[in-house]
Amino acid sequence: MIPLSLAELAAVVSGQQCDIPDPDLRVTGPVVIDSRDAAPGCLFAAYAGERVDGHDYARAAVDAGAVAVLATRPVGVPAVLVEDVTAALATLAGHSVRRLDTRVVALTGSSGKTSTKDLIAQLLERLGPTVWTHESFNNEIGHPVTALRAGPDTRHLVLEMGARGIGHIRDLTRVTPPSTGVVLNVGTAHIGEFGGREQIARAKGELVEALPPAGEGGVAVLNADDSYVRAMTARTDARVVLFGESPDAHIRAENVRLTEHGRPAFTLRTPAGCSDVTMRLYGEHHVSNALAAAAVAHEAGMPTEEIAAALSAAETLSRWRMEVSERADGVTVVNDAYNANPDSVRAALRALAAMGRDRRTWAVLGEMAELGDEALAEHDAVGRLAVRLNVSKLVAVGGQEAVWLDMGAKNEGSWGEESVHVSDAQAAVDLLRRELRPGDVVLVKASRSAGLERVALGLLEGEVTAR
Repeated sequence: MIPLSLAELAAVVSGQQCDIPDPDLRVTGPVVIDSRDAAPGCLFAAYAGERVDGHDYARAAVDAGAVAVLATRPVGVPAVLVEDVTAALATLAGHSVRRLDTRVVALTGSSGKTSTKDLIAQLLERLGPTVWTHESFNNEIGHPVTALRAGPDTRHLVLEMGARGIGHIRDLTRVTPPSTGVVLNVGTAHIGEFGGREQIARAKGELVEALPPAGEGGVAVLNADDSYVRAMTARTDARVVLFGESPDAHIRAENVRLTEHGRPAFTLRTPAGCSDVTMRLYGEHHVSNALAAAAVAHEAGMPTEEIAAALSAAETLSRWRMEVSERADGVTVVNDAYNANPDSVRAALRALAAMGRDRRTWAVLGEMAELGDEALAEHDAVGRLAVRLNVSKLVAVGGQEAVWLDMGAKNEGSWGEESVHVSDAQAAVDLLRRELRPGDVVLVKASRSAGLERVALGLLEGEVTAR
């Protein structure tokens, strides 16, 4: 953030100074919401959550170096008091970013946001100091916290934007107006909350509506292969750059294939030329993510050959997203347990099939949350897809949704013992420990609420090497 005195900070957020002996003391950043992250010069934002109230940790934050606390009540240490910490933080973020010479790149989509954000960040970092969203810290709290990490030397600010309803993305763009907006896809994530893909498209399209006109530098980077996203061309005055495998895409992939290890390879073609890419990530779905990142980098002036080299070197920055580890006995564990929706689970299953062409494959799957009336059909369909992809064994973990996964697999074909339903993560670990053989490949995936990362971590206790 731009350095501010406590008096200036209070004026920006319309707050009241409390227990501040020296209003000229300066906050140099960052803003933290966990007192354990407090460091000299930072501002601690005290949130009152369901289980923990940040106000109780105000003194610990100041003792660790925080200049002051953004709070709703006196906390016995220097504080700026406001009615709503979330709203004040958004105001502060907007004030700071608007005073920086930083290009704001925002992206959204039903799936692939975090992986694509990580790719964009790794490409743009080659062009100058870049700040990006940590993990999927993409809501009304995480968004301003990320934006406030940008300082006077930041050249690129890459912000992932999530939405659980109409208006959410519009609100985030008002905090930090983007110059470049990327829409990846319109799928079925949170379809139960939105009520249909048309509503999801309406919400995601709020990003391109917020872009400045082409004459003022606005660029909309849109997926040419997704009809809902392509249609957003009509919703923006920004210059449109299409990416995908469609022949008319400005940034496109040709000769797409998977290596013997399940890593995507393709020829990247831009208006400036073409160059070959072989990614270190796993799964063909990363081709679309890579093209979106390539489009952003191309617009930022990066040569095609350098884009291809950067994509080929890029790694997973966020945990539990197709995180591949190999045990000493040759068992490969793919931890993709951070989140799940029907589109991302299908992509992960296809990646598993590619990785295990000559090996036994296990799909350990749990609930895909927030699907509403589509839950039964979507879980059933995923179970059936596991059969069609010749996954060796499906382990469905959890309650009713897992039962639907298991039954879908068994109803699809001749599967019997190849599909099994277990009650919880520990039961899955126990089963796998008994039955895994050297060389097997295990995919673990579910919505975050299912906690299936415990399966992957349980299998990896001890001897692990990242691939």
